[in-house]
Amino acid sequence: MGNNGRVTRPASTRAARLDQVCAAAVEVARDAITEVEPSDVGDHLRAVAEGDRVVTHYFECRMGGYRGWRWAVTVTRVARSKHVTVCETVLLPGPDALLAPGWVPWQERLKPGDLGPGDLLPTPADDERLAPGYLLSDDPAVEEVSWELGLGRPRVLSREGRADAAQRWYDGDHGPAAPISVAAPAAARCGTCGFYLPLAGALRQSFGACGNFYAPDDGRVVSADHGCGAHSETLVETAESAVEELPTVYDDSAVEAMSVSRAPGSVEAAEPGEPYGHP
Repeated sequence: MGNNGRVTRPASTRAARLDQVCAAAVEVARDAITEVEPSDVGDHLRAVAEGDRVVTHYFECRMGGYRGWRWAVTVTRVARSKHVTVCETVLLPGPDALLAPGWVPWQERLKPGDLGPGDLLPTPADDERLAPGYLLSDDPAVEEVSWELGLGRPRVLSREGRADAAQRWYDGDHGPAAPISVAAPAAARCGTCGFYLPLAGALRQSFGACGNFYAPDDGRVVSADHGCGAHSETLVETAESAVEELPTVYDDSAVEAMSVSRAPGSVEAAEPGEPYGHP
């Protein structure tokens, strides 16, 4: 209710009526599509009222690569006039139109391995994976020591960056769940291998680099509980060491005892006859 005591009603929300003069101007709308050949404009699909004496005509698009798209031509006329004019012409996708995938920022669609020779990958200034590193001082002695310790980098991995890297490595092809690790002997773990080179810093306890030329993970970061068949303690037993020496065993179950005569005058002749095994 207004200040003057009169009841105010909301504006009317009635649907626009289809203007018959504008709706009948199908050929006027078709002729307005001049961007393409006439054969690329198909059948008239429908006419939609956009407002008072404003109608949009939709035509089928027959251009290659635009399946499901429609030409939309909006026409209008002034009151009490039979002359129809064209407002705009546009190509719009229909309900079943073939559309390009939605836009994804390059930071989200970038995948490992996409960076090639000569490519540059800028790092955002607010990258949560990085944290401020050692700040330079004005003492030359401090600078010399810091350089030897590797503290001259402006930014280093933050806690989030280390956690992301560790989880990615652990769940990847160089962690304990990798097929080659599952198939390896239970004792053939990288943490006990002589070719295992532990990383420095907080990741030292869980990760290292493989230094075995013959291992499939050579030169890659592996988890301490990763494994393969090229473990340094996987020793090959020789044939001589594999065969144990057995004591000599005589089978006398089929031996017949018999006396042996001694030659006359020999020392053996003075001794009693001994049985001689003869099968």
